[in-house]
Amino acid sequence: MSDSESPTKPSTRPNSTLDSYVSSSKPQTAPQPLATSAEIRDRGSAFIANIFTATSPEEAKSHMQYVKHILHAHKKASHEIAAWRCMIVKPGCTGLGGPEEFELAQGHLDDGERWAGDRALKVMRDLAVIDAVIVVSRWYGGTLLGPSRFDHIETCAAEVCRAFKRTEELRESVTTLKTLDTLLESLREELRVLQSAASGAKIGDLATPSSQRKLHHMRDDREETSKKDYTLIDLTKVRRLIKARENAIKWVKNSLDDMRNSENHRQK
Repeated sequence: MSDSESPTKPSTRPNSTLDSYVSSSKPQTAPQPLATSAEIRDRGSAFIANIFTATSPEEAKSHMQYVKHILHAHKKASHEIAAWRCMIVKPGCTGLGGPEEFELAQGHLDDGERWAGDRALKVMRDLAVIDAVIVVSRWYGGTLLGPSRFDHIETCAAEVCRAFKRTEELRESVTTLKTLDTLLESLREELRVLQSAASGAKIGDLATPSSQRKLHHMRDDREETSKKDYTLIDLTKVRRLIKARENAIKWVKNSLDDMRNSENHRQK
């Protein structure tokens, strides 16, 4: 039997209980994995990966302890292979001085499966995953798998890394959408003010009938836009909404320009 692929000997540490986890990491709440891979089975062995958000090596290690001592407390894995990459503030810096005040902290843990942690870390590098920790768990089934075990580890790691990237893209897209919502509402309010002023001055030709209809529609849906909840939205819909907001912003800006030009022409 190879030294790099062998079943883990019974642990001599204290029992893997909630108390041992709490005493070591003192979590506020139980962490939730952002993604869990499909289980891979091969000749009695099983592989599965979990990925968590982690903004520091300490947080990464806390999640690793959670997987080992809580998530798998009743079905202890032979190996809990881990890899993490976190963007942290350099010692002596505040992080307010720009990107040069940050550095990438990364590492891995084989947990008895030699070279496995580095394989998981390489997947994270290849997929540009940052501020996360992967834990790939293996339950040894009694048959040596040779190099195949690394393929399974990388497959599980890649699956959760891609899910992490999709989640990251969704989060960033929702932030963009909310920013566009705020900008659109601000422009709509500016347009309403100008429209009101134009009506007060009895200037009825500052906007076309089509523009007037669109303006009334904007008044009706402005509250819904400003209070929209995007919690359960998917990436495809977010992309469509971003495009719609961009088009709406373009139209409102054009309408503002038309009204200002008309007002300037009237005053001459």
